[in-house]
Amino acid sequence: MDVSLEDSYDEFPRIEEAFGRALDESLDPRGPDVVYEVAGELGLPPGTLAVDVGCGEGRDVAALHERLGWSVAGLDPVRRNLEVAREGFGPVPVAVGGIEALPLPDGAVDVVWCREVLSLVGDLAEGFAEVRRVLRPAGRAVVIQVCRTEHLTADAASGPLASLGDHPSFDELAAAFATAGLVVDERIVLGSEGGEWGEEGSGTAGHRLLHAARLLRDPERYVARFGRTNYEIMLGDCLWHVYRMIGKLSGSIWVLSRPASRPRDLGT
Repeated sequence: MDVSLEDSYDEFPRIEEAFGRALDESLDPRGPDVVYEVAGELGLPPGTLAVDVGCGEGRDVAALHERLGWSVAGLDPVRRNLEVAREGFGPVPVAVGGIEALPLPDGAVDVVWCREVLSLVGDLAEGFAEVRRVLRPAGRAVVIQVCRTEHLTADAASGPLASLGDHPSFDELAAAFATAGLVVDERIVLGSEGGEWGEEGSGTAGHRLLHAARLLRDPERYVARFGRTNYEIMLGDCLWHVYRMIGKLSGSIWVLSRPASRPRDLGT
């Protein structure tokens, strides 16, 4: 849409102040607890066997057990994460492992939980074939993932953000689920809500924008102190928060199920 000189300097000034006040009103974004609300809506009983694939430092392992009474184990390829999980949450069951080669027998769990790890996965279809394998028939999976949108240019995706991996698109995730034989029961698009929630509560996105500006204005100041690799990781992390606020990245939650059977592997 073309904006005329008349629109910019006559019409807009008449409503600018009221427009600003309207934008100061919260749209009530959903916060981080929405993922546990989605898990609770599955209606699974206490004692449900679950595995958190890419558990990081164990926060979701503990939260799912405390909130829902599930019996949760954690897998992560980074040993430091598992050490922190043990120190922070006591004797939680954790082990080294990644989504493309899950160290679990067939049909071992009722739920696979997977949060913000798919940008680091080389073959999504292979990873979710493993998810299907370890789920019991009619088992469920909850996948929480920030995805790239059509607004993220190729240059931006391959620039500093690449230090955080390759963020899949919605279509790429859906294709991987279908190839693996998993059914999408629900997709919840969060868009910028997580970023808005953090900004309204503690100014997270604003701080990250300020940090990104400083990193870009004087990179050698930070490279000299922390090294090039750490500089790139920090810049990527800051831009991740900014991009999530402006629609280049979008939060999402997917609820999947493993059908009881399918023709090519009846009996498994």
